[in-house]
Amino acid sequence: MRRREFITILGSAVVVWPLSAHAQQGERMRSIGVLTPLPADHPDAQARHAVFLQALRQLGWTEGGNVRIEARWSAGDPAIARKYAAELVALAPDVILATGSAGVAPILQATRSIPVVFVIAPDPVGAGYVESLAEPGGNATGFMMFEYDLSAKWLELLKRIAPTVTRAAVLRDAAQTAGIGQFAVIQSVARSVGIDVKAINLRDAGEIERSVAAFARTPNGGLILTAGATSAVHRDLNFSGCQI
Repeated sequence: MRRREFITILGSAVVVWPLSAHAQQGERMRSIGVLTPLPADHPDAQARHAVFLQALRQLGWTEGGNVRIEARWSAGDPAIARKYAAELVALAPDVILATGSAGVAPILQATRSIPVVFVIAPDPVGAGYVESLAEPGGNATGFMMFEYDLSAKWLELLKRIAPTVTRAAVLRDAAQTAGIGQFAVIQSVARSVGIDVKAINLRDAGEIERSVAAFARTPNGGLILTAGATSAVHRDLNFSGCQI
């Protein structure tokens, strides 16, 4: 696999595919599998997908014309993500685009031969998606979301915004390497900024609301929402009744 043959940034819509790969008259239609760990009707997911299709058209790839898009939306459910990953691999597309750790992990569990491009992945090396950033190896390449060290800045920023804060609840997805890694970095700097941190797992809306409400019963608290698909799925939860 020549990993630079197809590189996509979903969200900023940078798509590269050599012109020589364009389907010619009589050639088979190319196919792209897409696995997004958000609901199909999620505004962000729809906006990114629309820009992705637009960028493909600008490069001469028209959905239903010379390329077929097989899109799946797992809505933050790991079981559904695994199911859709298996479906996409069974379709044997030319390349698979996977968003975030919740998207790329099940895809790479299902195939080590189909080229995979990942986007918005916080720690592709630590998660085992690639061997290194310089030389990914294997069948996957893509774009990392940010360095884990940035997570430490969130806690420092919280302290600057609200100097009286002495406690912070960190909402994270413990089922993902990225969720564990982000919390670990936050923990490592917590003592230096004078804040005790507590992890709240992003499993379902009811558990999140109960955990945040319980945390808010004690004063001088703050919240940090780590990056991840589950965070995006539950981002509209209303904590207005909690005094934090």
